[in-house]
Amino acid sequence: MSAADGEIVVEAEGLGRAYTLRRGLRQETLNALNGVDLTLRRGRTLAVVGESGCGKSTLARLVTMIERPSAGVLRIGGQDVGADADVSAGVLSGLRSRVQMVFQDPYGSLNPRQKIGAALEEPLLSLGVARDERRSRAFEMMEQVGLRREHYDRYPHMFSGGQRQRIAIARALMTQPEVLVLDEPVSALDISIQAQVLNLLGELQERLRPAYLFISHDLSVVRHVADEVMVMYLGGVVEVAGAGELFSSPRHPYTRALLSATPRPDPGGGRERVVLGGEIPSPLELPVGCAFHPRCPVAFERCPAEVPELRRVGGARVSCHAAE
Repeated sequence: MSAADGEIVVEAEGLGRAYTLRRGLRQETLNALNGVDLTLRRGRTLAVVGESGCGKSTLARLVTMIERPSAGVLRIGGQDVGADADVSAGVLSGLRSRVQMVFQDPYGSLNPRQKIGAALEEPLLSLGVARDERRSRAFEMMEQVGLRREHYDRYPHMFSGGQRQRIAIARALMTQPEVLVLDEPVSALDISIQAQVLNLLGELQERLRPAYLFISHDLSVVRHVADEVMVMYLGGVVEVAGAGELFSSPRHPYTRALLSATPRPDPGGGRERVVLGGEIPSPLELPVGCAFHPRCPVAFERCPAEVPELRRVGGARVSCHAAE
């Protein structure tokens, strides 16, 4: 481990994002993210999991500065870019090179009319890097992700899905970012290719030491890549723990339900299946008290009356009145 390993590169406190929607003559507020705290450290992977609509992708857009938060503090490299921060466009532009994103669809994230070499060099062009250095760094990065030099002058449609995702990863790393946000980076790939891309991401993190924010709905993937796991439900955090702790001793009933639905190599030896009742509530009409209580198998009279705080229970932080 290098001396810089463990250094905090992104820190969020009370992060929130609200959207105003029009319904006829009415305006309603959708709180997509509510009071999220997180810390990303160099050389470490934080995985964010949860059902669709839980706020994972909204969190990714805030960390990559595609959108500004509506509430809370977001520090990137010590610079606050949160809701109340007065940040110039020039400062934001400079910070964006430090946080890059790899999207779910490798083909959709590449310009079909742009050769791979030009796609890789484009981030450096915007930073004013000289032509010869851009080309040299593109060749170097292609080698690091397992591509050959002759691929430089080819178009995206000439590659397989796994190769295109390697190209997308290479492009994200061209600016030597401190943080890589990986939004479902292998879910669009064949199972046989997923392991190759995950192994590549692990090797690149070992070599280059970026922090990873790994967003996924697939807990079997998360188990193998994460140092820490954050579980989200309806825009809020319900549990945060080290990967080993979370998979061996999940505290929140929602986490237990997610884990029980994950396929296991030995179906007969798995944990008991937890089946959640009801539907996911609308984010426009969040339940009073604990947002999870209408579906929770262990809810009691305190749950619909009081919002649980995210507090330490054992080796985890859990937002549940019945966590013990």
